[in-house]
Amino acid sequence: MDPILLAWLRAQLGTATDEQDLATRFARLGRARAVAAEVLAERRAKLLAEPLRMTVDGVVTIDQSNNLTGLERQIVGLAELVAPDDPAAGESGVDLVTAPLVPGRRRR
Repeated sequence: MDPILLAWLRAQLGTATDEQDLATRFARLGRARAVAAEVLAERRAKLLAEPLRMTVDGVVTIDQSNNLTGLERQIVGLAELVAPDDPAAGESGVDLVTAPLVPGRRRR
């Protein structure tokens, strides 16, 4: 994976994210934005799988709802960011070239 893509992914996902995991996902998905979206979606799902708020009366309160809100904002904001491997504005992803087929010799 390109060092520029890795730097962008680390800026979006944090420096503690495993580089090998990012490279594997990039090889499978092909786009840095798709990798970031998948990692953030997994983090969101992990938060939703556990109770968001837990209270032990008079001892401790753990509240993960702000973390969930932050992840959801980050997922929405990802669409507005420009990834290093995004096509430039007005540039299409696939070029299509056509050419007429002409026989090599004329027949009588």
